[in-house]
Amino acid sequence: MTDQAWPWPAGAATGIGSLPGTDIGEAQRVVLGELPELPHLPELPARGPGADMIGRSAGLLVELPVELYAGRWRVAPRPGRDLRRARDLMERDLDQLAEQAEEYAGPIKVQAGGPLTLAASLELPIGGRLLRDPGAVRDLTGSLAEGLRAHVAAVARRLPRASVLLQLDEPSLPTVLAGRVPTESGLGAYRAVESVDAAALLRTVVEAVGVPTVVHCCAPDVPLELIRSTGAVAVALDLDLVTELDPLGEAIDAGLGLLAGAAQTRPPASGAPTSAQIADRVRQLWDRLGFPRRQLAQQVVVTPACGLAGATPQYARAVLAACRDAGRRFAED
Repeated sequence: MTDQAWPWPAGAATGIGSLPGTDIGEAQRVVLGELPELPHLPELPARGPGADMIGRSAGLLVELPVELYAGRWRVAPRPGRDLRRARDLMERDLDQLAEQAEEYAGPIKVQAGGPLTLAASLELPIGGRLLRDPGAVRDLTGSLAEGLRAHVAAVARRLPRASVLLQLDEPSLPTVLAGRVPTESGLGAYRAVESVDAAALLRTVVEAVGVPTVVHCCAPDVPLELIRSTGAVAVALDLDLVTELDPLGEAIDAGLGLLAGAAQTRPPASGAPTSAQIADRVRQLWDRLGFPRRQLAQQVVVTPACGLAGATPQYARAVLAACRDAGRRFAED
């Protein structure tokens, strides 16, 4: 795969999405400073409703308004205060990004919940998750595709010299495929979505947005072949949850990039990992897969295992810096 053009520079590192705190200006300064080869638009869920993954992503939907009800996001009859808050937060984030990264000329990553995770999280007005209604799931997917296309265009307008990379967050994907999303009563579960249907929904979004797309899933049993079939350029996963090497090796050999989650999201007793420890973690997996080291720097991006919203600001910054330096080690190999 060494002749493939990847949408990131060799030896790149990035964050998965969330960071601690409520100051978006400071969060963006940290990301742009510590991850200069592949910064991402940080998410700050501590700011409250509309800054969480589901509310933030639902705010991008087109002609499908949402609202908070009993602490859950649900489809609403008309746009209201909750939706305005989510959209205002995103608009402020993009304005801040334009101010701080005006001259940035490389790839930048933005994140949003994917269609399966949103369908498993958003509720219908009559109750129950959208997942119970295949027609509603299709409508949601179309709305998300249109909204993400507009979102990517908005980022591109603000940063005309940058190229946008989209990450679809799908933590619920394995649960949806296995039919393990519980109903509201907790006594049952929604019917499993077939792999071919899930792939079609993801492919709809990937093709509509039209930029290189990563599918992120920080859960066990990531469906790698399904993700590869959607047209995604890469998968982002937690290396600690990889239990079978063959499916991952087959996906990489077939041309799927890897965002390798190699650093814990919470501080271990030993403190923040060093760049050498993170690099060794990734190299060990790569060597076990049997791929040449020269391929690693190009096909792999180093990341934390998942979002860092639950970490301290000091630990989050240290992890991002260690991931950056680990990636640079690969570029120098």
